[in-house]
Amino acid sequence: MTADDDLNAESGATIHSSRLHRGRSTVDGALRETREAWPALSIYERFEQVVTLLLTALIGLVIIAAVINLAFRIFMLLLFGLLDPAEYSVFQGVFGMIFTVLIAMEFNHSILGVLERKESIIQVRTVVLIALLALARKFIILDASKTEPLTIVGLAAAVLALGAVYWLVRDQDRRIAPEGGSLPAH
Repeated sequence: MTADDDLNAESGATIHSSRLHRGRSTVDGALRETREAWPALSIYERFEQVVTLLLTALIGLVIIAAVINLAFRIFMLLLFGLLDPAEYSVFQGVFGMIFTVLIAMEFNHSILGVLERKESIIQVRTVVLIALLALARKFIILDASKTEPLTIVGLAAAVLALGAVYWLVRDQDRRIAPEGGSLPAH
């Protein structure tokens, strides 16, 4: 291992640690902001915050269950020697499950934005992004040999349409954003 490898490993660990800390501080900050703002919130805003907290917790449980299931399946595939990345059905199954976890995480992230009171409940860009992720997952798990060509054309058209909507919404957000302001990460 060279000095450059050590440096890259250390910087990778630092970046990972920083992301974990930022994730924890986001949740902690959102909870702290909710507690501080609670007395000034209307009944409906309090209801919205409680529902948002419950949804975040429930989706978190779904993500944990999905990751455990994914880890168990990969472990079983390794144990029985069936994890062959060249075998398309294995690739489809594993990456389909990974995309499911990513979609749930993105959904949960969008709900956390509501807790931080940075965004309203529904953000068009986030919904379109999640739909694009779901279609990407569909293309990965799709067996092209058993799927009607018209279905593939329809899915491709949906991806193009959602991509155009995402681009238009993102472009609109850039024009609306204040000079030097930053846009959300999606």
